[in-house]
Amino acid sequence: MGGSDPSGRLVRPFTLTGGRTRPSRADFTLITTVTAADPQPETAARPQPEHLRILRLCARPTAVAELAARLDLPVSVVVIMLCDLLEAGRITVRPPRPVTTPDPDLLQKVREGLGRL
Repeated sequence: MGGSDPSGRLVRPFTLTGGRTRPSRADFTLITTVTAADPQPETAARPQPEHLRILRLCARPTAVAELAARLDLPVSVVVIMLCDLLEAGRITVRPPRPVTTPDPDLLQKVREGLGRL
């Protein structure tokens, strides 16, 4: 047996999380938006290389699902690393906007307008 990871990774995902399997927060979703803090806190410990990759990807607001895809890592692993970065003050997180029902009057006006076309 070669023991190599078929994905070509040098580091197994569980080592990126220090063996943790659950995030310290449960409020991350696939569409939660993550942005690197600007400026980065000086008091925090130096981030790991994987955390630095996340910070580079989060220079602009980025969804958790997109981060996982770009890093080629399971979402659960990315969320655990995001929790670490959030606790260190290195990222800001914005939850998805709540879904609201559309105004029925507005929908009726749109329908009438389309009917006149």
